[in-house]
Formats: sequence, C-alpha cells, structure tokens
Amino acid sequence: VQLVESGGGSVEAGGSPKLSCAASGSSISDYQMAWFRQAPGKGREGVAYLDNNGGTDYTYSVAGRFTISKDNTQNILYLQMNSLKPGDTAMYYCSATSPANYDAWGPGTQVAVSS
Repeated sequence: VQLVESGGGSVEAGGSPKLSCAASGSSISDYQMAWFRQAPGKGREGVAYLDNNGGTDYTYSVAGRFTISKDNTQNILYLQMNSLKPGDTAMYYCSATSPANYDAWGPGTQVAVSS
C-alpha cells in the first residue's frame, strides 16, 4: 500500500484542521492504521491508533482533542485535530500495518501551530 498525507499547514492555536491520508495499491479495510508525529529535535511518537475492528487509542497529550477515523470506501484515513496547541507542531505521518505485519509510511505533512 502507498500512503500520501495532506491537510497540514500553518494554523493558529485553537484551530481545528483535518489531516487526510490517501491510500492506494491496496484496501486499508483490514489494516491497522495510525498517525505518528515528529517534532523538531525529537523522536517520532505515536499519536492515534485505529485497529481493524474500529478500536481507537490516543496518546495522553491528544486524547479528547484528536479523532482518528477512516473511510474504507474512499480508502482514506483521517485525523481531526481540535484545540491545537503550539506543542502540536510537528511533521505528521500516517502508517498502515498489514495483516502480515508489513508497515507502510507516508512522506508526512507539516503542521505548524502559532500562538
């Protein structure tokens, strides 16, 4: 599967952008999907997870503000981000893990939050 993220950009604190991750080459309906982010000078961290049964999980810092979802018909993964903070500034990546545990990553989309 190939992944391409979009929807990033410069946002003011408190904003609510929605990231998209378009998948091609394979249906993501059976994949475990996730959003990761990497802030400048820091390691990559998992932000939101969506398993193939619809279960979700979030890292503590975004729980209650971010929502992960997917549209199996359109083959797109989403990340709705609300109440953004400057600390959310990072490159955001989507990932897909196949039933055979093969991982695919997109090139990322930058989100910059200004106070």
